[in-house]
Amino acid sequence: MTGADAPPVGVPDDAGAAAITRAVTRGAARMFEDLGQAVVTELRLATGRRADIMALAGDGTVTVVEVKSGLSDFASDRKWEDYAEFCDCFFFAVSAEFPLDRLPDADVCGLIVADAWGAEILREAPVSRLSPARRKAVTLRFAATAARRLRGIEDPRL
Repeated sequence: MTGADAPPVGVPDDAGAAAITRAVTRGAARMFEDLGQAVVTELRLATGRRADIMALAGDGTVTVVEVKSGLSDFASDRKWEDYAEFCDCFFFAVSAEFPLDRLPDADVCGLIVADAWGAEILREAPVSRLSPARRKAVTLRFAATAARRLRGIEDPRL
């Protein structure tokens, strides 16, 4: 791309944004797995919204992570505000190049910086415990999604 077709300096084009999203998702997922948590990506919630990453800890804590490839991705998407009712903790995961000062404050979300090989929590997420009924529903959806995906690998007809 050249001239008027090129994105502004520092703003990824569609292919660049997709690559950043894949890298940040992989690194953040690896971090939660290294912490001993089970991870499902692209998990469809009961509302139809799709969580980029959901992590389930051994104690039942549910974490949702919204991955943002850049400032334009963040500015154009407010669906993350609907995720609080489906998790105990909510994080944004971004690349090191993301302008961190543009993300919501610590009372709203945690912050993860990631690349394709790993991630680091820069700010812990506030905790708001799910009700037992909601926790059960979210955990069952998590388990069913993971089981279907595993079966899909084992049996191509699925």
